[in-house]
Parts: sequence; C-alpha cells; structure tokens
Amino acid sequence: MNVRLLDIAHARSGDKGDTANVGLIALKPEWYPVLSQYVTRDAVAAHFEGQITGAVVRFELPNLGALNFLLHGALDGGGTLSLKTDAQGKVYSTALLRMVITVPDSEAQALGLPAAV
Repeated sequence: MNVRLLDIAHARSGDKGDTANVGLIALKPEWYPVLSQYVTRDAVAAHFEGQITGAVVRFELPNLGALNFLLHGALDGGGTLSLKTDAQGKVYSTALLRMVITVPDSEAQALGLPAAV
C-alpha cells in the first residue's frame, strides 16, 4: 500500500548554515516503526535529488517517535549567502511530507495506515 508521510507524520525544519535540518514525527506512537523502516537515508536522498548537493544523514529518536535528517548542501550557502527563496530551509519539512512510502498491505492494514489517494 502506498502511504503519504503527510497522513502519518508531521515535520519541522530549519537551517544551520548550508544544512537543512528536518524532523519527522509519527502522529501515533505505533506508526514510528513504519517511519524508521521505510523512511531511510537513501529514500530521503532520492526524494530530494537535484535539490541538495551534499549527503543526507539520519538520526533516530525512538523515545520521541521521530527521525531527524540533515540535508547537507540544501541551502546554497545558507541564510545570509543564498539567493534561494527559502534560504532558511522552512519548506523542506513540507517537501518531505509529500514523500510516499510503500508498506506491505498486511502491515499497513494492521496498523490502520491510511492509503495514499
């Protein structure tokens, strides 16, 4: 089943120099393992291909039901140098929530995950 992150998580993002920092938080504690398993570093890097120039680093925060991603090279030099419209990386959270993951039907149904429309 295809599942939109928007339907199972919320996110916040900001900047530190040229790096966007994106936190992804499960809406329900039982949905965190889905985020942990399917929202991988490689999947996020592929999702942002062409938008960032550096590596993606993932940190797990299971006690918060969250993942944190650092998107290096996302801000074209950072807030004071960048000519990007979003030099502080605030829209990266919204962009990540547009990502769709594929979860086996039986697992998705057992957890009550909403299907992508």
